[in-house]
Amino acid sequence: MDTLQIRPLTARSVVLSTLLGVHPPRLAARHLVRVGDLFGIAEGTIRVALSRMVTSGDLVQTDGRYALTDRLLERQARQDESRRPRTRPWDGAWEIAVITAERRPAADRAALRQAMSALRLAELREGTWLRPANLDRPRPGTVVRQCTFLEGRPEQDPAALARTLWDLDGWAATAEALRTSLAGAGGIAERFTLAAAALRHLLRDPILPSALLPPGWPGDALREGYAAFETDFARLLTSELQP
Repeated sequence: MDTLQIRPLTARSVVLSTLLGVHPPRLAARHLVRVGDLFGIAEGTIRVALSRMVTSGDLVQTDGRYALTDRLLERQARQDESRRPRTRPWDGAWEIAVITAERRPAADRAALRQAMSALRLAELREGTWLRPANLDRPRPGTVVRQCTFLEGRPEQDPAALARTLWDLDGWAATAEALRTSLAGAGGIAERFTLAAAALRHLLRDPILPSALLPPGWPGDALREGYAAFETDFARLLTSELQP
């Protein structure tokens, strides 16, 4: 698993991944303590993590329950979308965003870059981002204010263009390794860490039309593997969180 750069299991990661995976993302402290116990994490360690996450703005405590803040609710929405992307039929057109705002402060430039990545646009050159026009999703205000959007078609091979914009072979290799490892994992801790890594990887899936993807693209297979884990983990949570 070292080659997959799996993040170590910590109290914070257990709390965060659990809340990101439930709807609504709100649980009582005693329930999060029970979840921590599944991974051998002491109650005190979970409670310290909860306190620190409230202080850092990751969580808010209301009526004895801990919930995600707005920033992490946006992350949950992106994760949900990465698992069930809203696509539309592709007719060969590309979505092109040209940055037209001038004298932008550094914060606006950083926010725009993050938003463009979340929209799964790729940077062709500084100030020009694009992708196939096959996704149906809203554009945040930070993008609308700074960019002019156009639609066009490349004169060159669109599949070749896609390969220059995204490392498709690299993404596919990691996705297949994650899918295989997740399918063969045994204990809950190992499956949990692999599933979290799979979800992070799905956030980087460009979600291209099938005509532009290499043969055997493992995106859907990785989504199915994560869905199987999610179903099993939901059953486990249901049994553990019973009064």
